[in-house]
Amino acid sequence: MTDMDKKTLVRWSRIEHGDWRLHIAATDRGLCYIGSPDMPLSQLEAWVGARMAGSDLVRDDARLAPYAHELAEYMDGARRTFEAPVDFRGTAFQLAVWQALTDIPYGETRSYSDIANVVARPAAVRAVGAAIGANPVLVCVPCHRVVGKSGAMTGYRGGLDMKIRLLELERGANAAAPEQAGTARTR
Repeated sequence: MTDMDKKTLVRWSRIEHGDWRLHIAATDRGLCYIGSPDMPLSQLEAWVGARMAGSDLVRDDARLAPYAHELAEYMDGARRTFEAPVDFRGTAFQLAVWQALTDIPYGETRSYSDIANVVARPAAVRAVGAAIGANPVLVCVPCHRVVGKSGAMTGYRGGLDMKIRLLELERGANAAAPEQAGTARTR
């Protein structure tokens, strides 16, 4: 049996930290999905069905705890980069765009045109936007740091409220309240 023939086990958990409520998922290779706030499990199930057809989806709060911990630290303003491995699944172009996103410094933004230039496809601004919109690992792969050329807020899979909140968090304008600090809970 080859690796291609084996089913992928996708483990998931729901984290709650302060007023953040997100589903996260990982394979044995790393974090593969962070959901939009307050969305039902069906959003994750649909993503797994479309991207990893035939995979088994199993709840495993203990195995996802390290990922939840890093996200909680980020949400508290105590973490600027993520160390846990990520299991990217996409086209070569999407992978290049997602890698470019990880190079945007914490608290800074870039335009879609900037990212198109980084991936050496300056005329592919719309394709860059589509690749950014397909990013399955919100927050860790910081697509929230991409804005319109004029600095305008643009679409975001997690919703514009989440995008603005993440940018404010990174700019120090939305520091976590003391009662929100601590370790994320899984539910």
